[in-house]
Amino acid sequence: MTRIAIFASGSGSNAENIIRYFSDNKNVKVVLVLSNQPCSGVLIRAQLHKIPTFIFTKDDLNERTKVHDVLKDYNASMIVLAGFLLKIPLYMIEAYPNSILNIHPALLPKYGGKGMYGMNVHTAVVENNEQKSGITIHYVNENYDEGAIIFQATCDIDEHDLPEDVKTKVQALELHHFPSVIESIIP
Repeated sequence: MTRIAIFASGSGSNAENIIRYFSDNKNVKVVLVLSNQPCSGVLIRAQLHKIPTFIFTKDDLNERTKVHDVLKDYNASMIVLAGFLLKIPLYMIEAYPNSILNIHPALLPKYGGKGMYGMNVHTAVVENNEQKSGITIHYVNENYDEGAIIFQATCDIDEHDLPEDVKTKVQALELHHFPSVIESIIP
C-alpha cells in the first residue's frame, strides 16, 4: 500500500481534494498531513477527515530527525506537497527518491524558483501578457521547481484577466488533475 504524507502551508483545498480522492482506495491512503503553519486551514480540513496532523518549524524540517521520524512512524512511502512553501532538505529527498511530488501554479520552467508561489506567479503571468498559464506537477529535487516534470495542463489567459482570474483558472486545473496524476505514478 502507498502511504501518502501531505505537506501544506495554506488553506488545504488541494490536500482535502487528495484526501477525498483516495478515501475509498484500498491501495493508497493519506496517513498524515504536516504543516509549518499552526493556524493553517489544512489542519482543520485534515481533522475533519480524521487524518492525523503534525505541526513543525523550519528548523524542525531542516534537522534530520524530527519530521523524518514522524514520517517513519506513519510509514509514509510518498510525500505530496500541496501548497507547501518551504524548501525540502536534501536528506529528505535522498530518503524518498522519486517519491516527493509538488504542484506548481504555472507552466515550468517559466515562473518557478524562490519566491514564485501563489499570487506572485499569477501576477507575473498577467504582467508579462502571457496567453496561457497552467499547472506543473513535478518531482522534487534540491532546487526549487526544477525536478523532472510529470504532467502539465494549460488554461487560456484572456487579455482582460486579472491575477485573481488566472488564480481561479489554475486552481480549477489543480483540483481536477492533481489526485489522478498522483495515482498514475504509483507503482
